[in-house]
Amino acid sequence: MGVTSGFGINRQFVGLPSPIVGRSGAGGHPCQGIWHTPVGTKPTVGFIATHYNVDFSEHYLAEYLAERGFGFLGWNTRFRGAERTFLLDHAVAEIGVGVRWLKEVAGVDTVVIVGNSGGGSLMGAYQSQSVEPNIEPTVGARPLGCIDDLVSGDLFVFVSAHPGRPEIFTNWMDGAVSDENDPLAIDPELDIYKPSNGPPFTAEFLGRYRAAQVARNHRITKWAKAELQRCQAAGFSDRLFTTHRVWADPRFVDPTIDANQRTPNTCYLGDPQRANSSIHGVGLVSSLRTWLSMWSLADSQCQAAPHLARLKVPTLLIDADGDSGVFPSDSLAIMAAVAATDTTMITMRGDHYFREPTGARDEVADVIANWVADRS
Repeated sequence: MGVTSGFGINRQFVGLPSPIVGRSGAGGHPCQGIWHTPVGTKPTVGFIATHYNVDFSEHYLAEYLAERGFGFLGWNTRFRGAERTFLLDHAVAEIGVGVRWLKEVAGVDTVVIVGNSGGGSLMGAYQSQSVEPNIEPTVGARPLGCIDDLVSGDLFVFVSAHPGRPEIFTNWMDGAVSDENDPLAIDPELDIYKPSNGPPFTAEFLGRYRAAQVARNHRITKWAKAELQRCQAAGFSDRLFTTHRVWADPRFVDPTIDANQRTPNTCYLGDPQRANSSIHGVGLVSSLRTWLSMWSLADSQCQAAPHLARLKVPTLLIDADGDSGVFPSDSLAIMAAVAATDTTMITMRGDHYFREPTGARDEVADVIANWVADRS
């Protein structure tokens, strides 16, 4: 039963079983979200937004778009708050539960897929799988038949979207780390927080640093594969491990690289040097299978480009000019990879979630509403 907010918005809780794990013994539904609609109406257009890990049930755009006459399903898979065990094929199956609910229960005619932040590549993978099944199970797992018959979205909207999980993680992870078992062990010649190295950073330093980041990702993947074999030989299906120092993209501290209007020396957790030495952030704890499914450059199917080559529905991308974690080259890479012929890219004022400046979210909602109205 929905609860009407002060803005004339009806908020209906939606809880559904997972096609993989059913319903929990305690009664909870693994697939959960909130359906936002204008009071007294039944929208014919419904948005759906999901993230790898972040709770999107009360997504910041939901009420803004409901106020403009649309429905918005902020949707979560069972991996919300459980990034360490994420598996792409499982998440796609559970996104499919929400999309099918929009069509068959909410009764919308047009489904708009929203790829916001990290959800950009996740929802891109969903749309890709729905039009051409291609996602393989993580090594050692069984294929999921329930992802071979997904309902496709009719329109696609990217908002402040990262180009892919392994790509963004590699760009952020500290290339100076010399020992994965010791968070204090780094190569000072590659430390972006050592003043003598920059900023500004020379092209030579950046070349060495980016190569070191890629090499670090590949080293972890090599270890994860060997460790998974060792664990399985001993009767274990998986194990957890940590990846420290993951807030060290040179763009955090050098605003001349991939320049936009972001505040210098910031990341999503504030001071990047402090964040890099903390226990907070994405990808800090993973299972071996999750590393291979989500973070590995060599093995992850969460890289956006292959999926976006199957994205042929009309596509809008909104880029935030003050974003400190999604940079202009990221947005351009997404648009270059999208196969659709009807594409629109708009750069708008605001931070990653358009909390600032005042009125930014209204402006974003107006752009999306007008774009969708012209195509539905």
